[in-house]
Amino acid sequence: MNKLILNTGVQEFIKNKWNADIVSVLLQKPRFHGISQKELVQQLESKKKAKQKLPTWFNADGIYYPPKLHIEQTSSEVTAEYKSNLVNGKTLVDLTGGFGVDTYFFSKKMTRVFHCETNQELSAIAAHNFNQLKVENVTFIPEDGFQFLKSSSATFDWIFVDPSRRDKTKTKVFLLKDCEPNVPDTLPELFQFSKKILVKVSPLLDISQAIKDLQLVKEVHVVAVHNEVKELLFILDRDFDGETLFHAVNLSSGRKDSFVFKQTEEKSQPPNLGLPTKYLYEPNSAILKIGAFKSVGQQFGLRKLHEHSHLYTSDKLIEFPGRRFTIKSNLPYSKNTMKSFKRTKANITTRNFPTTVAQLRKKYEILDGGDDYVFFTKTLDDGKRVIICEKITEPT
Repeated sequence: MNKLILNTGVQEFIKNKWNADIVSVLLQKPRFHGISQKELVQQLESKKKAKQKLPTWFNADGIYYPPKLHIEQTSSEVTAEYKSNLVNGKTLVDLTGGFGVDTYFFSKKMTRVFHCETNQELSAIAAHNFNQLKVENVTFIPEDGFQFLKSSSATFDWIFVDPSRRDKTKTKVFLLKDCEPNVPDTLPELFQFSKKILVKVSPLLDISQAIKDLQLVKEVHVVAVHNEVKELLFILDRDFDGETLFHAVNLSSGRKDSFVFKQTEEKSQPPNLGLPTKYLYEPNSAILKIGAFKSVGQQFGLRKLHEHSHLYTSDKLIEFPGRRFTIKSNLPYSKNTMKSFKRTKANITTRNFPTTVAQLRKKYEILDGGDDYVFFTKTLDDGKRVIICEKITEPT
């Protein structure tokens, strides 16, 4: 951590030039004594990445930025705030604190938070930034979180862990047992220090396998932002003895669409199937990831087009956690139908259909865009259908 970067003149340059061309800055002669152009570019690049993702840091004075990889890997403010609402009590240990975004939002809910980070420079950067952000209830521990727990005689209300999805050779991994730390193997030890553990994992992880690996999973939260799944969260409770509750959440422009269900409900109820009528519904990505295919139809009183299509229909328009459309046409997938699409514009989606979007566009010369939303899917009689829709604008 080069503290010369915190000098007033340097900070003013970073504040005013964060959107400058990086290559041109890199090729210039050193602008500030004791600061290389590479170090200066690091600040500019990371600040630029923070603009949308971390506005609290971007808008604060005197922030020191780590390499951009740490900004890319950290939680966004919107997902960090969501996580903070899952915990309560007095004390929390963040075993893998990193840049400190999750820690910052936890500090708004807890009396005392402990930020553990093995990268001593990153720990120092986080500590400096929290001072700039006027956060006073966080203790920074520049060491391995497990070692901190072992050296402490205290117990804590919560432990949070976000294991690294890269192994010792920096190769990306996706199984929990391959992450660092190996959470499943260390759970018995972790439960000695807290009865409640919050685990954040890759959105690519298989949820069913993770529940088997972790056990004692009280809740699963799939968190999407603007319909893109960003995080899988598992709440573990040492005393839990019951059925896991599943939450599918989509955060978008100050709005939160939340859907809650249990696996027994999903498995026990038959799908309510029906042919397309007036309106079409497509669940958001969080619901699709969590697998609430029958439950969402049942809870909202919708008919499913096909057991494996995951599209729904109704005669009356209802509120729904996903995209809503007015059906303009419902046509068979045939040569005659597809002739009318040649060299036209359409937004295409395929669900339970043997041909991909890319193949359809190439074969029928369909351009991307326009006002029509076209779903290629199967209906309850296994017939291939082309459903042309108009998107219903959602309230902001």
